Amino acid sequence: MGLVDPARINVAIVGVGNCASSLVQGVAHYQNGGANEQIGLMHWDLGGYRPKDIRFVAAWDVDCRKVGRDIAQAIFAKPNCTAVFCDHVPDSSVKVQMGRVLDGF
Repeated sequence: MGLVDPARINVAIVGVGNCASSLVQGVAHYQNGGANEQIGLMHWDLGGYRPKDIRFVAAWDVDCRKVGRDIAQAIFAKPNCTAVFCDHVPDSSVKVQMGRVLDGF
């Protein structure tokens, strides 16, 4: 199916920082290899959806070290410094796009 698939949860990330890194790593962990581990999740099945149903479809950031890279690589780019607990995040085929700088500079 295309981008609209009622069996999947499409997620777009604005700001590929430490929180996004933890989210993407967590989803990858429970989709690959950690699928039998429910430790760390409050609810393995939420309304019929499971971690395998989450798909990242878009991402934006303003840091040139992340823009143009696949989400799987951008989450580990500096200045991110979150703990790496899933080093086998598969490529998503979604490139981080340049976001708008809205801080007044």
